[in-house]
Amino acid sequence: MSYLSVSTWSLHRLLGPLRWTVWNAEEGQGEHRTVVQDQPLTHALLDLPAEAAKRGYQAIEVCHFHFPSTEAAYLGQLRGAFSDAGVSFDTLLLDYGDLTATDESRKVADAKLIREWIDVASLSGAKQIRVVAGEASPSDESAIKQSAAALSDLARYADSKGVRVITENFKDLTSTGESCLKLLDIAGESIPMITDFGNFRGPAKYEELAMIAPLSVSVHAKAAYDESGYPDEVEFLKCLDAVKSVGFDGAYVLIYDGPGDMWDGLERIKRIVTPYVSAG
Repeated sequence: MSYLSVSTWSLHRLLGPLRWTVWNAEEGQGEHRTVVQDQPLTHALLDLPAEAAKRGYQAIEVCHFHFPSTEAAYLGQLRGAFSDAGVSFDTLLLDYGDLTATDESRKVADAKLIREWIDVASLSGAKQIRVVAGEASPSDESAIKQSAAALSDLARYADSKGVRVITENFKDLTSTGESCLKLLDIAGESIPMITDFGNFRGPAKYEELAMIAPLSVSVHAKAAYDESGYPDEVEFLKCLDAVKSVGFDGAYVLIYDGPGDMWDGLERIKRIVTPYVSAG
């Protein structure tokens, strides 16, 4: 059954500092480091489930860079906040990692880091973790096979933690509908997707959305916005119609990154998406 969800990216100017993970290859074998980007703190992450419930959302996706702590005690508090609010922690969005990396030290380090975030997802009660498939060309057949094998391996680890691994049409490897289908065909049915409206380009965009939506547990309902933060409603409706036409019936995750008040921006697209959820 379809339902409304929201990504913390849609509120990133309200949730405090962003903690980006980067790969530093300048010293020795390379290492991960965290770069902190200051942002105002209007809502603590622990308060967000109750706030989202009040505003009519049934689920949340949380970006990894919004976690102020990954200590077990904090993750237990976060799990409790979701439970108390009656809101589902659908997906932890891991925004870092390249499963098609050719540098061996980075491959090993990234695999270790992703497993650590799977542990975070498990402890905090997330049902799923979105893992980026890779940054190689979508026409690179060997890279698709490498990514599929890595995703399958991570999925086995995540299954032991009660978490499902999913991926998305995000970054170069999955930038076409064809490469997405090839990847999932090799990885197997245990790896579903997120379909993001904003990540396909060109005249085949709506056809490509329809190709992968049946294999997706959620869609990132992302519109194009003008300078005042108002969506291109005609284009947005084409995206919604494309996924509805193939029977999509999962989470509609609202994405807003325009100017002005972020909750107001979300309300503008929520009005457009709600009929599709109700008709689910």
